[in-house]
Parts: sequence; structure tokens; C-alpha cells
Amino acid sequence: MTSSNPERLLFVQHGWADTNGAMARLARRVAPSNTKIIAPNLGWWRTWLRLEPLVQDVEALADQTVTQHPQTPIRIVGHSMGGLIWLEVLHRRPEWWPQVEFLVLVGSPVSGSDLCRIMDPLGLGLGIARDLGKNRRSMASAIAAQIPTLSIASNTDGGSDGLVMLGATQFDHAYHVVLPDILHSAQRNDALVDQAIVEFWQNPPLPKVSIEGKDLASRVIKQLRQVPGMTDGHSRYFTKAHLWATLSTGLNLFTWKNSFQVDHVFLGSHQGDCLFSGFVGWLHRLDLYRTLHQLKRDYAN
Repeated sequence: MTSSNPERLLFVQHGWADTNGAMARLARRVAPSNTKIIAPNLGWWRTWLRLEPLVQDVEALADQTVTQHPQTPIRIVGHSMGGLIWLEVLHRRPEWWPQVEFLVLVGSPVSGSDLCRIMDPLGLGLGIARDLGKNRRSMASAIAAQIPTLSIASNTDGGSDGLVMLGATQFDHAYHVVLPDILHSAQRNDALVDQAIVEFWQNPPLPKVSIEGKDLASRVIKQLRQVPGMTDGHSRYFTKAHLWATLSTGLNLFTWKNSFQVDHVFLGSHQGDCLFSGFVGWLHRLDLYRTLHQLKRDYAN
């Protein structure tokens, strides 16, 4: 039980095809004493439709709670789409940022869900797919520059948690943790996720200034991610790709088309590791190859 004057507010938000039960239990496991927990249930069916009404509901409830506790520190944990909902809310309410102690995203496809991009390649609005396919990396980076932010991902198959790509969870200014062998749907029930959240709250590390450093690989990845329509992909197709160009310092660009003629691009290290994997839809094929030619002109031996 919390008093009428809690020491902090903890908002937890469930994601797509879910209700608030598992996230409310997660909140109770990780919350310090005298914490008021707010765990909205947005409705299982509604999570298949549009994101905007869900964002509005969470914002309204948060507004009511913050009005009641205007000086109380806020902590936020969002799983999957729940993290995206809170990015949208915080983007709209920057006046709350000084009150937010920590933001934690768990398995959130910040740069856009590859599955949703495949389902709705033209962005026509097929259910929730268009909204979950949106790239919110710049939005998340701006928030993380002001609010201590943890992005938790898990790796079950060498490049994803079975649903969300590792690359899609990465953005500037956040601290990133990758946990082993936790399926996407199991993240909100896993003790390792709980531990990562509590450790972050107790000893928040200094965030990385940028996920893209000054080395050549980082610069190339940054340029590839700026291609319109670029979606973080899985590295499992790296071995199928063909060499497109060799860059300085031993980096190699590879390309590959799947059976639907969707163009994939990979950046490989001189040791043969996949440093980046992404794809673009048919509409952005020319944008991709313009960037590839530019990279070859700028960095080829």
C-alpha cells in the first residue's frame, strides 16, 4: 500500500496484443517502497487498431496523476509498443521532463518494427502496422538527452528477440542492455529484466553520447540509417549477400534481394562480422543505391 503522499510515481505500460496484468506485476516486483503504481489497461483489441487513441488515453491519465502530485518524481517502464506510447507522450509534454527520473524501454522497436513495415510497406494504414513501423529514433534520442534512459533488448536468435530487431532498440544518449535468450513476450515476466531495471535505477551509468561514433563503421551505419525507409533487419541473411564494394579499413558493403525483391544491405567488418543489417521497400530502392554509390565514392580504397 502507498500513502496519500507517495515518494515517486511509477507508470508502466503494456504493449501490443496485451493487457496490463503482466506489467502491473513487473511494477510491483521492481518498485521501491511508497511508490504509486499506474498501470493503464488499454484493451487487447484496441492495440490492433491505431496508436493515437492509446497515446491520448495514457497522456490524459498521466496528466491527471501529475496534477495530483506535481512535485513527485516520475519513473516510466514501457514494454514494446508501451515504450513507443510513452515516447509519444513525452514528446508532447516536455514540461514533464524535469520531473522524470528514469525512462525504461523494454523490447521497444524505436526505429520501427520490421514486421510491420513488411505488413504495410506503403504505409497505407493497415491496422496498427503503420504506427508501429514509424521511425522514432530522433524523438527517443532527444528525450534520452534530457532523461536518464535505459533500452533493454534480448537476443534469442543472433539478431532479435524473436519479434523486435536488436538494431531497432538502439538510439543516441540511451544506455543499452542486451540480455540473452528471452523471447519478446516473456520479457515482462523475466527476472533478468527486473534486475536490469533495478540496477539502472540504483546506479544509472553515464549514457553513451551517441550510438554512432567517429570511426568509419559508425559513420557508414549512420548514413545507411538515414536512407528514407531504412529498417533495421536481421543479420541471419548476411551469409546470402553478395559483395557490393570494399571500403577503407577493410569494411565491406554487401547487398541481397529476398524472394519479394526487397533490397537488403549489410556492412561487414574485415573479420567477417555483420556490423549492420537493414532493408528498404520498393519505393526507396533508388535512395538506397544513391547512398551506396556515395559511400563508395567517399570511402572506397
